[in-house]
Amino acid sequence: MANEAEKILMSLTPSESKRLIAKGVRNLDEVQRALKHGTIIIGLGTTNAYVVEEILNELSAAGTEDKAMKQIDKQRYASGVITDKGTCVVTKEERGKEMVIKNGKIMDTTMGKAIEALSAEDVFIKGANALDATGNAGILMANPAGGTIGSALGTVMARGVNFIIPVGIEKTIPYRVTEAAKRVGKERFFKSMGMPVGLMPVHGKVITEIEALKILGAADAFPIGAGGVDGGEGSVVICAEGTAEKMEELMRVISQIKGEARVKVVSVECGKL
Repeated sequence: MANEAEKILMSLTPSESKRLIAKGVRNLDEVQRALKHGTIIIGLGTTNAYVVEEILNELSAAGTEDKAMKQIDKQRYASGVITDKGTCVVTKEERGKEMVIKNGKIMDTTMGKAIEALSAEDVFIKGANALDATGNAGILMANPAGGTIGSALGTVMARGVNFIIPVGIEKTIPYRVTEAAKRVGKERFFKSMGMPVGLMPVHGKVITEIEALKILGAADAFPIGAGGVDGGEGSVVICAEGTAEKMEELMRVISQIKGEARVKVVSVECGKL
């Protein structure tokens, strides 16, 4: 009889989860292929900021890009955010620019132009604001025209572009995303705490902490708790299983992630009640 898999237990704050998810995304086969022979577009978002860092770290280690490029200003690499004020957006003056990487090189181009040239071998990465129990993700939209996802989704889905959706378990909602989307929209709210928004269901390869752990070597992983206090707000508690060797390696990775600084953003606009 085979030995039972070894188990490790971890608790991750939202920022630590973002780092773990980013490491998983970086190691996806389709991302690795596109880094060598293809285009990767990484939309704005706090989790995506970590994805950008992980990919740039890999490129700089390989000598493809200058080492000075491996850090980005994560505080500016966001558009829509949820803060203690409500649903907000980073002001356009302070907002960073989406990252476009082609054949391992950072491109000086707009996301719109890059999207026009995408093929089924390329990768589009965009985070989400909601994840339901059936694995469907949703993106909040403060822009009346749908913002980034509104302009990109048609091309991405029509051409079969690899659509990667990094999203933390903390964003799980106990309601179907598709049903919620039918009932909301910017013009449907009488009042709002922050900006009124719509919700768009999106379908791609969802990468949570669970998928990231499996990509990084776990045979299985599952959440067993969530929440926290005293700096642990929004945390998830996860059990991972696998061989003793893989679990040792994975715990070393998690230990390096622990202590990741809280996510912050620059000036935001939230509207009025």
